Amino acid sequence: MRMLTEFFPEFSDLLDTMDNIYLEKRMIDEKTYQFICFALSIKARSKPCVLKHFKGALEAGATVKELAYILALVMREAAGADDCWTHDVLGDWEEILKGNISCDCQK
Repeated sequence: MRMLTEFFPEFSDLLDTMDNIYLEKRMIDEKTYQFICFALSIKARSKPCVLKHFKGALEAGATVKELAYILALVMREAAGADDCWTHDVLGDWEEILKGNISCDCQK
């Protein structure tokens, strides 16, 4: 973000404007907002955002136990999605073994 702020400040300013709109138009309570942002931050693997929303959730009244539940939920849902996707990709594994399906990535 620092690079964007330096070389494309208009973009950074628009992100700040979006944040203000979200705050102004928010239809959910702060704790729920922080839970959602915490979960998305985990999935996005953003250390600063995970820390920010962990702290924000605590300040909004969340407990560490609730945040641990959110962490477990994100991990479980991610594992389920990875499992489904991988099974879809490898669904024809027998055909792969026979050499009937090639990977376009090896050229």
